[in-house]
Amino acid sequence: MTIPLEMTLKPGDAVRHKRHGAGEVIADMGQTVVVRFGHGLEQVGRDQLTRQIGLAAKLSEALTTGTFDDALEVVARVQARAIRSLHDEWGVFAASRIELLPHQLWVCQQVNQTWPPRLLIADDVGLGKSVEAGMILSALLFRGRVKRLLVLCPASLVGQWQSRMREMFDLRLAAYSPEQDTDRTPFWSIHDQAVASFHTLRITKGKRQERLLEAEPWDLILVDEAHHLNADEAKGTTLGYRLLEKLNRERKMQGLIFFTGTPHRGKNYGFLSLLSLLRPDVAAFDPANSTLARALPHLPEVMIRNNKANVTDLAGKRLFHTPRVSAQTYSYSPEEQHFYDQMTEFVAKGQMYARTLNRTQSEAVGLTLTTLQKLASSSVAAIRRALANRLAHVREQNEEIAELLDAYREAAAGTLADGAAGFDTIGELDEKIAEARLGLLMNDEESALRALLAAADAVTHETKITALLEAVTTRFAGRSVLFFTEYKATQSLVMSALIERFGDDCVTFINGDGAARDVRLRDGRIVTLTEERTRAAERFNRGEVRFLVATEAAGEGIDLQKSCHTLVHVDLPWNPMRLHQRVGRLNRYGQTHAVDVLSLRNPNTVDGRIWELLDAKMQEISRAFDAVMDEPEDLMQLVLGMSRAADFTRLFAEGNRNRNRLGEWVEKNTAGMGGRDVVEMVREIVGSSRRFDLGRTSSLVPRVDLPDLRPFFETALTLGGRLPRRPQADGEGGVLGFKTPDEWREDAEEGPRIRPSYEGVTFDRRAGGRSSGQILGIGHPLVNVALRRHTDTEASVAQLPPSLADVLDRPLVAVRLYSEETLGRDGPQPLTVGALVPLAEGEAVALLQEEALLRLLNRVSERRGVFTAAPLLAARHGGASGPSEGGGAVRSSGALPGLLDRAREAVRAAAADGRLPHRFRYPAAEPFAVLLPPG
Repeated sequence: MTIPLEMTLKPGDAVRHKRHGAGEVIADMGQTVVVRFGHGLEQVGRDQLTRQIGLAAKLSEALTTGTFDDALEVVARVQARAIRSLHDEWGVFAASRIELLPHQLWVCQQVNQTWPPRLLIADDVGLGKSVEAGMILSALLFRGRVKRLLVLCPASLVGQWQSRMREMFDLRLAAYSPEQDTDRTPFWSIHDQAVASFHTLRITKGKRQERLLEAEPWDLILVDEAHHLNADEAKGTTLGYRLLEKLNRERKMQGLIFFTGTPHRGKNYGFLSLLSLLRPDVAAFDPANSTLARALPHLPEVMIRNNKANVTDLAGKRLFHTPRVSAQTYSYSPEEQHFYDQMTEFVAKGQMYARTLNRTQSEAVGLTLTTLQKLASSSVAAIRRALANRLAHVREQNEEIAELLDAYREAAAGTLADGAAGFDTIGELDEKIAEARLGLLMNDEESALRALLAAADAVTHETKITALLEAVTTRFAGRSVLFFTEYKATQSLVMSALIERFGDDCVTFINGDGAARDVRLRDGRIVTLTEERTRAAERFNRGEVRFLVATEAAGEGIDLQKSCHTLVHVDLPWNPMRLHQRVGRLNRYGQTHAVDVLSLRNPNTVDGRIWELLDAKMQEISRAFDAVMDEPEDLMQLVLGMSRAADFTRLFAEGNRNRNRLGEWVEKNTAGMGGRDVVEMVREIVGSSRRFDLGRTSSLVPRVDLPDLRPFFETALTLGGRLPRRPQADGEGGVLGFKTPDEWREDAEEGPRIRPSYEGVTFDRRAGGRSSGQILGIGHPLVNVALRRHTDTEASVAQLPPSLADVLDRPLVAVRLYSEETLGRDGPQPLTVGALVPLAEGEAVALLQEEALLRLLNRVSERRGVFTAAPLLAARHGGASGPSEGGGAVRSSGALPGLLDRAREAVRAAAADGRLPHRFRYPAAEPFAVLLPPG
């Protein structure tokens, strides 16, 4: 019966809410009541509450009168509380197919320590960002802290976020589509958990932003690749940045988490602006009125950075190895050298021609020449395709210009009337001629292009490809190999060479449109191959194809490390950051080998010589970090992130013009890259960030995983009147089969997703597809409903049967430890603690933290067959029951009610003096269950 309005509730009164479970009244506001539930404070309607007997009074009465509950019910209740307590903080029981690493558990714990989280997670590439995000979301969603969730990312990663959260954590994010977002059916009112492109939402077209800002606030917004939210002192803020500013200003979000590997992009103003988005309340982050030096002391409040060098497993073994980087050189054939010389001369003429033009025209010519240079550095095949297309365009343009010249001559002779030859006025003719001139790179470009194409056609074999095949057949014999190239024409060239050597089925590819054109098969046919990128990655990871040739479309957002640890740079992009991103596809979480990285270079070219100088520069930077950091790490990603891509492009584009003083040219144009100020800045940022250190946190990181859920789950099935079936060969975490308890399927929240029966479900993350897609963990509806049903059952006091005397020899009091302060940024999560209280007053109380408590209870529930006699659970539905024999000595003891106070004080004292993981400023301890040993 709900509580009527005329009944006043006092602080401390026990109540129950259908969704939030049992709670304690903090204040009666009239129509609403402020209640402290297990997860924290809520203000709920009075008509949603029912009055309960106070838990302390109930426990004391049961211990005094010996009125005990079903022992297995009590065991399941304490197990459920311990499991939830561990998961709420660490995310350790997330239903993921991926084995969880200590640093990922630690990141989840850092986020879950406070509410609302406002953090920048800047882990090195390849450390499992998706796993960290999934663990965080799994814990927050299950706890009920987050109901409305929005993930923002670049457009190219929307599908990846949607698929990875679904496949790894069974989290269903709706992908935002402008077509589905209208005034009549606003997307944000229909979907509480969504992923969207901030490139899409930053556009105000069609009132996209208005509807987002009018929607209900978000409990949590997670932003991937957050460095796109940029602010520049001179140019202002990006549209994405302004969108987050609006959401902040209009209080449309509580928690905010940024993910980016390069938070500092070379300008302190932009870095501080990013931090101020997270914490506008911290004055030291205000970019207009602060400095990096002022911000650094506050950085640990907001920034987390882990790196491969410090990541280990629970035994302290390093999980990542430094990539083995090498270069294989080759020399041009006479035909290739002739083409290279012709191309160099073509670019030089174009650059001289550009100097005669106005600024806009010069920039247009320079951009085109730079693009042609980049293509030529990739392969002759790539530049040949571009030159042929450009020649066709120039021919059309020249025909157009010839027509314009004839018209202009007529105009000059006074014979062109308005409207003749398709032109309304002479002025329009002038404009057309001016526009046509913008497309030319030099005088007589058509004949220069014909000469270049003739030189390219003379190249029938590319020595770079010969060097590539030699490496594959010798150094990398028998290995799977990932090739990276910039351009699709080079991709097709490499695929054709591999097919000729190893057969038609040896290779797949990834590029932007899923089509590889002009690929030559073994029988000589020229074909276009098609394959979707996800399928290509899956086939390569499964070892179905030996080779994968990828363009930059695979440079981020895809994992390729499952069966490959060898990467070949067919060409070298004009930005070293891209190399780092390429290697990150293999040197990432799940890689079991040191990654071999090979680049192909011609040292007789300007590009090759520039790369030699850049290599030396990066080695110099690494040595500088060795000198200033106690634990040097791979910081090149941060350093390169502080360098402008445009500076590298200029370095290569103008290299030929400065080839006689190339060393001086490179040094001048990379002076700011990795200089003393940059090294010092990176050192300070990294040194001021929070990071995982197993040595410091070893005692805190839980050593439990999904198999530790199994004893509870099987007990819950038993209490639901079902017997789990195990195969004879079942091992730890092996498969189960069972019929689902009817009451589970009737659960309002999870029931619709639960099937009548299951076969082959498992608690083994490594089982993967062998378990028909059913990995049981928090996030799976079966586990969710089992935990919810047993977290707040009425069963509170019981005694174990005599056969379990070897498991428990003292009364066990389960205590919920929490802070009496109201929820805030510094409030730690509640803990479930076990207190082993000896009956003798003078003996000390021993405390069990969640992990130890769960292991003890798992030992009890694994022997659940001793609790009841056949038929299974016959006594359970008849009310309270004790053990079948014994227990009289403990039951009659007058010391039992005093167990509660002793347990409460022991837990509070441990919390106050730091013997528990969190130091609660205002600790409160509430016993909620008691298990008595056999008498």
